[in-house]
Amino acid sequence: MKKAAFSLRCDVDEGGVFSATSAFCGLSLNRMRLGFGEFILDLGTRQVFRGGEETSLSPKAFQLLDLLVQRRPDAVSKDELQKILWPDTFVTETNLANLISELRTAFGDDPHRSRVFRTVQRFGYAFQAETRSLPTSAARAKSPAGCRLVWGELEIALSEGENLIGRDPAAAVHIDDVSVSRYHARVVIDGAAARIEDLGSKNGTFVRESRVAGGMPLRDGDGIRLGSVAMVFHRSEAGAPTETATRQ
Repeated sequence: MKKAAFSLRCDVDEGGVFSATSAFCGLSLNRMRLGFGEFILDLGTRQVFRGGEETSLSPKAFQLLDLLVQRRPDAVSKDELQKILWPDTFVTETNLANLISELRTAFGDDPHRSRVFRTVQRFGYAFQAETRSLPTSAARAKSPAGCRLVWGELEIALSEGENLIGRDPAAAVHIDDVSVSRYHARVVIDGAAARIEDLGSKNGTFVRESRVAGGMPLRDGDGIRLGSVAMVFHRSEAGAPTETATRQ
């Protein structure tokens, strides 16, 4: 088993739950929420909003957006972007250009008078829009049932709706482990109900040592295994103290 390595940069809410970017044993949380122009970008939920309405993006386009936002205002080379977006796969520059075109269409960005995505001739692209940080609680309402994932001493608050788990840097729960797929699973919180769904992962998602085929309801104290990474699902009513969880 890989030894625990701990590096942490986070905010802690009144319930002692980490709510910003953190890493523990190769797991990190991405809770950045930014506003620019009339848009709101939530990297935790992998959503873009315009005037309260969600703007649809393909998974690859969102990943590209995430990469450029994280590196802003620096330009990122086409070569680096292609290696990250299509690892171990040969693609032409047209694939990357098509994703940039998708982003520009979604954000109404004129390539000749760009306000968001800057083209650096013969090099790459940069995110250049002026951004403002927004509180995560406004977009990521916590589950009224206090749902969270527990890994050792780390508690990860889950939000109402979809919580993506995987190696993808934009995942709500980003797990940097080779046994975990890029888009491995998701936990869906719907009021008092919670379920986990496998997203076609290579090494499977298991609840109480039973492999998840499609979706499976989650109960307080359920042990979850994604590849070789073990966690515990915990829920408590709002305002109730959180019981100590043990590593599975």
